[in-house]
Amino acid sequence: MKRPRALRRPHFRVADIAQQSVGGFLLAGPFVVTEEVWVLAAGMNWIQAGVTAALVGLIGYAALYRADTGRDVDEEPELVGIPTRFVSLMTVAFGSVLLLALLFDAPHTFLVEGGIGDGAVVATSAKAVSLGAVFSVVGAATADSVF
Repeated sequence: MKRPRALRRPHFRVADIAQQSVGGFLLAGPFVVTEEVWVLAAGMNWIQAGVTAALVGLIGYAALYRADTGRDVDEEPELVGIPTRFVSLMTVAFGSVLLLALLFDAPHTFLVEGGIGDGAVVATSAKAVSLGAVFSVVGAATADSVF
């Protein structure tokens, strides 16, 4: 059941991006620096990585618009037909993992030093980002909904 329009939260604001970022980085950090995530990513194929990325989108959409009855997807401002809040959430979920991975030099630490060649490093890193984003999106969406 939807809340009356007067009781709904205001439209998407810049502060919402900050809240999403805090939650996204908070949950992304531990997974970026865990060797098991990088080993798991190295063993994944592209179909598994794509399904994982789609799962991130599903979790994010459900958390923003299904679990939180205070938002109406039809009332959200849009960017190319996609709600801006959702675009921001996906950017934070994947971006926080990617940024932390590069900042901590995780691909070099877990892949290059482990003997994986240059061509596979980028592909495996992309798979690891999709894995980490599963957890990052939960933190980002929770922070956006709670605060």
